[in-house]
Amino acid sequence: MAAGSYSLRRCRKAVSPAISSVIVTAVIVMLVTVALTFASNTLLYRIAESEFNSAKQSMTTLGLQIDDVAWIIGRSETVRFSSRYGDTAFKYALNYSVYINTTTATNQLLYSNVTGIVTFEMATKHHSMGGDYFEMISPSTSMDFLVAGASEPVSRVFVVEKIPMADGSFARIVVAPSIRKVETSIGTTDYVRLYLPILLRGETPRRSQSITLNGRSFSTIRKTVTGIVVEVSFPLTDFDNSFFNYPRTTFSMQFEEETVLELYTGGVEVGFGVHP
Repeated sequence: MAAGSYSLRRCRKAVSPAISSVIVTAVIVMLVTVALTFASNTLLYRIAESEFNSAKQSMTTLGLQIDDVAWIIGRSETVRFSSRYGDTAFKYALNYSVYINTTTATNQLLYSNVTGIVTFEMATKHHSMGGDYFEMISPSTSMDFLVAGASEPVSRVFVVEKIPMADGSFARIVVAPSIRKVETSIGTTDYVRLYLPILLRGETPRRSQSITLNGRSFSTIRKTVTGIVVEVSFPLTDFDNSFFNYPRTTFSMQFEEETVLELYTGGVEVGFGVHP
């Protein structure tokens, strides 16, 4: 009986190293798996972050090209981008209205139209800067919907992350048309010129990752006025001023002498993936 007990104890001691090896191996496999998962997630996040930062440059270029296309019918420009996790979208999200005062009338509606915006969108599960994040890209001199000076761009480019929104949680790079105001005098006549691009939804075959702008229309309205009021409003519920972050939504000017107002509008069609 004693010999049998000794044999059993000896077998247990012999098995112990094997069990220890299995446990150590399992722990190592688990640690390696966790490390690989963490490394993979970090790599994917860095790729998405790099794509998002690259898209900032593409969208800034798009904003500048709107100025090249809006005033010439038939002019076309294409911006290409490359992204695994992001995509572009078009939304009719801004309404611009111009009211005038004359010697015979006040607050007379001269012009009102809805324009689209172009966005590069990436789901926050891939890249996030935090809720209520806002970053102005262009122009660096103003956040207003109306900019003054012939050299100022007619598009505002910014980064925004507003959550929650009905269409999902996204980090967005936005190109939104602005109004450019230029004041000048010719002889004894004072002029105020307003330039407004109107973005229109175009074709979306999405044969490639590209955005194409086409100049479709151009018009001018000319009036002699004693004052003007320009307003921006927001047709879409989620895309209100908490999204665009304008410091004001109304601009007004009153003139001591009658002034000639010239309003220039250019229709720009926006297509996605039109060119392969």
